[in-house]
Amino acid sequence: MNQILPIAGAIKGSRCPKTALTSDGQTLAATDQATGHSVRVTPTRLYHYNYDQQVTIANSKQKRHSSQGVAALDADGLVLLDLPGEWHASHLKDFAHQAGIPLEDARAEPSVNVRRVLAARAPGWQRLRGLSASSLRKWQKPMVIFAGVTGAALMVYLTSLGIWGAWRGLSAIGHVVLDLLDAKWLAVAFSPLLLVIRPVTTRLHRRRVKKGTALSSTGGLYLSTKPNNKLLVNHGNEVLAELRIGEAPGQAFRLLLYRYDGLTGLFILDRTGRSLHHLPGLWPPEDANRFATRHNLSLSAHRLTRDEYLTFLNSTQEATP
Repeated sequence: MNQILPIAGAIKGSRCPKTALTSDGQTLAATDQATGHSVRVTPTRLYHYNYDQQVTIANSKQKRHSSQGVAALDADGLVLLDLPGEWHASHLKDFAHQAGIPLEDARAEPSVNVRRVLAARAPGWQRLRGLSASSLRKWQKPMVIFAGVTGAALMVYLTSLGIWGAWRGLSAIGHVVLDLLDAKWLAVAFSPLLLVIRPVTTRLHRRRVKKGTALSSTGGLYLSTKPNNKLLVNHGNEVLAELRIGEAPGQAFRLLLYRYDGLTGLFILDRTGRSLHHLPGLWPPEDANRFATRHNLSLSAHRLTRDEYLTFLNSTQEATP
């Protein structure tokens, strides 16, 4: 008998996901009703998680990101399927009981432990969000350009009349409206220089990668350094982690690019071979070599066996899902 559990409720601030779970014995089927995509897995247990991540933004202020969801894990604790969203605990508990799949409630676990679990992915793992693509997305770029040009023209007009204060007031009101509407792409209407700054910063970042002062992945994460010999894990303007570079235990000493049965990623290791940070994703080897050489880090690339992959995962102190 199939058990069905429809889920509604999104990560705070996002649109409502439409994800449905059904079970046939211990085989779990998850359907993203927004896209029609369906996945079938046979997990050893379900993992109900919640974690916070403190990040440092450009002005050195701390900001907290909160994420929650359910993951389906195999016998080795690797993630087969990740389903972000606000899952009702009582509904999930009833569903797991009827399906005969053990449920682990990890919502009170330390965030560092939860992130480590979620970064440990099984070959072929998938993530279903239950969110349809915005109908405005294809129009977003033209809208951004139009808003930027309009904002620039309005700014020039007001300042030419000598009423610069009027533009500053309009800009301040506009950003308050943006916070209420959550239409961040409209920010260029009130900050026209973003229209120029973004392409410039993108080009500068590419130049940094070519010079070896930064290392980027396809997932948007990148590594950089600070003058005080610290290695930074970044996402956009946010610093997710800081590690000191050195030869002492607990300090970043080696970068390990790995491939395991279709999975790729980067482990940051200390001199003893213990993993300090795990960053799944595709990291170009040539860029990694330039970065490691410039910052006196050792670099290696290996195709890992399952046992080696699990060993590195189990020794990891921190991870970025």
